[in-house]
Amino acid sequence: MPTKPRLLYVEDEDAIAAMVVEVLSEQYLVDHFDNGEEALRAALTRPYEVMVIDRRLPGMEGTELVERLRTAHINTPVLLLTALSTVSDKVAGLDGGANDYLVKPFDFEELLARLRSLRRAFRTTGSRRHIDDWSYVPESRTLFSPYGDRISLTEQENRLLDLLTSNPDHVYSREELLEGAFPGGESKAAVETYVHYIRAKSDRYLIETVRGRGYRVGHPD
Repeated sequence: MPTKPRLLYVEDEDAIAAMVVEVLSEQYLVDHFDNGEEALRAALTRPYEVMVIDRRLPGMEGTELVERLRTAHINTPVLLLTALSTVSDKVAGLDGGANDYLVKPFDFEELLARLRSLRRAFRTTGSRRHIDDWSYVPESRTLFSPYGDRISLTEQENRLLDLLTSNPDHVYSREELLEGAFPGGESKAAVETYVHYIRAKSDRYLIETVRGRGYRVGHPD
């Protein structure tokens, strides 16, 4: 049986949260938090397929939480919930990085439909790539381990892994990697250096050395 997608839900009103969690739990694995600080910590350490965030939260408003997620290069789709219905409020939420906006009170069927739409749109971008049990999102420079850990890559590490994963069956020579992933004209030693950096952050077999030829992603035979 397929595992349910994991959803982060942030709402501080207990009565509303209880009803929404009950409905969402039919289709999602729901992690519910009642404040932005705890939600942010969870989002920085565990991958989610979609997030539902209330705008008015204690300590950290929902729009600030979304902005901080985007600053951390987390591009998971976000649906912002709020009782504020003016155009300026909606614009503020969307400009802060939210993907959609739903005004309270809302119909549960509409909530579920919007979440399905957000997930479809996110998947069609082809942004998430798989390397054995690992997951990689080039747009956010992020690796997700099989244990749920979130690993941030530097810009150069990301360029290298982006190229390697763009054609995972191809063995890239050092010359190909230098030309395609190192715009500064570095020496061949730079390839080995950044392969080492990525392996140190993740798994030594995430990038395979093919003796005498170069590198490719995946486990060795």
